[in-house]
Amino acid sequence: MTNIPTLETQRLILRPHHLDDFEAHATLWANEDVVRLISGAPSTREQSWARMLRIAGMWHHMGFGFLAIEEKASRRFVGEAGFLEARREMEPSIEGTMEVGWALMPASQGRGYATEALTALIGWAEARFPGKAMSCIISPENAASLRVAAKLGFRETARARYNGEVIQFSR
Repeated sequence: MTNIPTLETQRLILRPHHLDDFEAHATLWANEDVVRLISGAPSTREQSWARMLRIAGMWHHMGFGFLAIEEKASRRFVGEAGFLEARREMEPSIEGTMEVGWALMPASQGRGYATEALTALIGWAEARFPGKAMSCIISPENAASLRVAAKLGFRETARARYNGEVIQFSR
């Protein structure tokens, strides 16, 4: 089993998910404003449970995954970010890359938390998996996430169809 890291930034704690995070995790993925430009459909509790278990499995099998984002000042769960290998059926393929992803509660958006969390996570990944390619896919309508990706050094490399049109980025 991989040791799942805990990372700290100035304002955030990025840590492994706990079972008691489930209600907040399910609330995040059931929020229409959060998922509108990610999956397009809110998740049921059952789907959120499967996603939370997938997070643990990703760490176990791949050595990377998503971390819960906790705000230091309030100790509240404000979202999650990390890496996955989804083996998506899309062309061009991003299989074999560390796909970067993030989602924040609406009240925590627009504060720079995504950039702060992902900067720490990417630094961790570059040290742990040197030379491994990173990618992300973002809806062309998701202006906020496009700005985050650009700040992190991602550049558009292709456009593909996956649950609607997406822009594929590589770092």
